[in-house]
Amino acid sequence: MATTASTTITPSSKGKWSNLSKYACRIYFLLILLQVPLFRIQCRSGMCTTPVQVTSSQLIASDVFPLPVVKGLLYPGAILNGLITNMTVPSWNNLLTIYNLTEIKDASPVVDLQRLEVLAGSYFCVAGALIGIIKPGRMSMFGTLLIIWGLVKEGILAKPANADPTTAVFVYPTMLIAAACAFLSVKYDTKKIVKSAPAQPQPATKPLKGSTKSKLK
Repeated sequence: MATTASTTITPSSKGKWSNLSKYACRIYFLLILLQVPLFRIQCRSGMCTTPVQVTSSQLIASDVFPLPVVKGLLYPGAILNGLITNMTVPSWNNLLTIYNLTEIKDASPVVDLQRLEVLAGSYFCVAGALIGIIKPGRMSMFGTLLIIWGLVKEGILAKPANADPTTAVFVYPTMLIAAACAFLSVKYDTKKIVKSAPAQPQPATKPLKGSTKSKLK
C-alpha cells in the first residue's frame, strides 16, 4: 500500500511565528512613533527625517485632523529628541515651532507633490504602525516599500543637480531595521495556506496477487 505525506503544523511553530510578528509590530511602532530618523528628504516643512514629520505637515496644511491630534502624534518623538539633545522636555505649546510647522499652510505643496511615493508611504507607515499594535497587517510593509522606492527614485534615478550634502537625499541604516520589521509584522495564516494547496493525486493501488488467486478458487 502507498502512503502519502501530509503537512502538519505544530502549535509550537505557530506560536513562535505569531510572537515574531507581534514583536516586529511593537518594534516598528516604536521606530515610527518615537521618530527615529529613517531617511532625509525635502518636504513641505523643510527637511523631514521620519514618516511622522511628513504626515504631520500634510495633516496640518490640509486640516484633515484637529491640531491637538497631530500634536499628540508629534509629542512622543519630540520628548525623546529633547531628552537626547539637551535633557529637556519640550513644551506642548512650542511643538509647532520646533518642527517648523507654524506657517505650513502658506508653504508651497509642490515639494511634496514631486515626492508622492514618500508622502503616500509615510501615511501608510504611520497608519500601519498604529493599527499593527491591535491587529498586524500589510499596511506597514506597503508603506515602507513606497518610501524606499521614492527615495531610490529621488536620489538615484532623478539625479538631482544640487550637490549640497545637507539637503541631499540620505537613507539611515535604521531604514533596514524598519523594513525588516515591516515584513516580519505580516501575520500569515498557515492553516489557509495548507488548505489552499492542491492535493496530490494518490497512485492507484493494485490488488495483491494472493487475493486474486483466492477469488479465482
